[in-house]
Amino acid sequence: MSYELADKLVVGVASSALFDLHESDVVFRARGEDEYRAYQEEHLNDKLKPGVAFPFVRRLLTLNDLARTDSPLVEVIILSRNDPETGLRVMRSIKAHNLPITRAIFPSLVRSSCKVAPPTSSLRLSVCRCSSLATLGMSGKR
Repeated sequence: MSYELADKLVVGVASSALFDLHESDVVFRARGEDEYRAYQEEHLNDKLKPGVAFPFVRRLLTLNDLARTDSPLVEVIILSRNDPETGLRVMRSIKAHNLPITRAIFPSLVRSSCKVAPPTSSLRLSVCRCSSLATLGMSGKR
């Protein structure tokens, strides 16, 4: 079902905040992108563990139980710079955790000549300080 986001509480959450991607990150940093992608593909059906934002997002989504129509009050959108393999693993983990999240933006899946406009959100959650500051239009320098 399609509906407008204008009258919703729209929350953008980084995949690394929703799920614990530390183990994957170690592979990426130690062995590089090709090994990282192979790791994600090998673990595609392994459910990711909850990350720091998971409990908050799950509780926030329960507000939709108060909606009087089929149109939810809260819409959570996954924001991720990850590759297709990680994106698929994240979406499968969302399903495995029974989270009612159906929207995601994975810019690496879009041709570089295309610009992906992020949705207007009321709140963005990230574990990366640089991403959070960039969203606010600030630099990470002190």
